[in-house]
Amino acid sequence: MTDHVQPAHEDSRDAARQARSIAELFDVLWEQDRNEGPPPYIPVSQVRVLSIVGREDGIRMRALTRLLGAARPSVCRLVDRLQALGFVERRPCPDSGREVLLTLTGAGRRHLEQLRERREELLMEALSTMPDRQRAAMTDGLACLQSALVDQPALRLAPEDAPPLAAPAGFERSA
Repeated sequence: MTDHVQPAHEDSRDAARQARSIAELFDVLWEQDRNEGPPPYIPVSQVRVLSIVGREDGIRMRALTRLLGAARPSVCRLVDRLQALGFVERRPCPDSGREVLLTLTGAGRRHLEQLRERREELLMEALSTMPDRQRAAMTDGLACLQSALVDQPALRLAPEDAPPLAAPAGFERSA
């Protein structure tokens, strides 16, 4: 008996459909759990902002807008809400008076960590039902998928979006 081998394109399409389906299940699971997690209960759009700002400490507002693929006024409102909760801080950009840098506050970092821990607990419940071999294979596959996603240009900061480097004390940047 010969195994049916699908062309690489079909394998990729099957994997993409499976990953999309899982992402949709995550969306539902996170939303259902939102009221069970740590207060305040913030919507997924604000969690996305916390996650990006946490990963890209000192991110420029324009870069956040680009990464979210959203309109500037919408992103400003999201940041306003997170700032009102004490989770995000705006700072002036040292190399451009027109730009704003965003950082997480200690409270923002703690809240994001609590959300992540809660989500990991939910996932561990599901993973505990899987055989060890399947769980190990999935872990390897997800690591490869994560690596491929991180390499996507749409998910990376452009050089001009990168947070400015802090100048050493007594050092003036030249224009």
